[in-house]
Amino acid sequence: SGKGVPAALFMMTVRTILKTKAQSNPTLSPQELLMEANATLCENNTGGMFVTVWLGILKISTGELVYADAGHEKLLLYQNGMWRLLPKETIGPALAMWAPEDFAYMTEEYRYRDITIQLSPGDAIFQYTDGVTEAMTAGRELFGEDRLLSAMNSAPSARPEELLPHVRAKINEFVKGAPQFDDITMLGLQYKGTE
Repeated sequence: SGKGVPAALFMMTVRTILKTKAQSNPTLSPQELLMEANATLCENNTGGMFVTVWLGILKISTGELVYADAGHEKLLLYQNGMWRLLPKETIGPALAMWAPEDFAYMTEEYRYRDITIQLSPGDAIFQYTDGVTEAMTAGRELFGEDRLLSAMNSAPSARPEELLPHVRAKINEFVKGAPQFDDITMLGLQYKGTE
C-alpha cells in the first residue's frame, strides 16, 4: 500500500519476516507462512499498511510447486507449449489487512490456501503485480489479462530471460509513452528438471 519510503520499508519488513520464518521452520507450508507473517505484521501496524504476496515453494527434485496467495494476481502456467491463466481458488487478503482473529469469521474463499501444481521439465510459471494488467494508455485503456495472455503466447520462448523483456516491450508498445502510475514487477520461472 502506498508509495515512497514508508511503503518500501514495509515491503522490506515483510520480506524479512517471511524469510526468517521460512528459514527457522522449513516444514511450514506457504499458507502457514502467510498466516504467521500476517499475525506478526498486525501486532504493530499503526500506519495501516498492507502488502500483497505470492509465496511459492518449488521442490526441485520432483517439480512440485506449492503456493499460496495473499491478494496477488492470477498465476500464469506454461505447459504443453501454451500459457494459461489459472483460476484464483481463493481471495486470500493482503498481509496485515485482517487480524488473525478475524479469519475465524471469514468463509473458506477468503483464507490463505496451499495450491499444488506439478511441473514437468520445460513448464514455467509467471507471476506479476497489478501494475502489469493495469498499465494504461493516455486514454485510460488498461492492458488487461487478455493482452497479457496474448503477449505471453507470442513470446519467443518460456525462458524468463526472453519472456520478461518481451512482455515489458508489449506493455510499452501498448501504453505508447503514457506515464507509469504503478510498479511493474514480473517473476518468470522455468522448471528445468533435475538433470
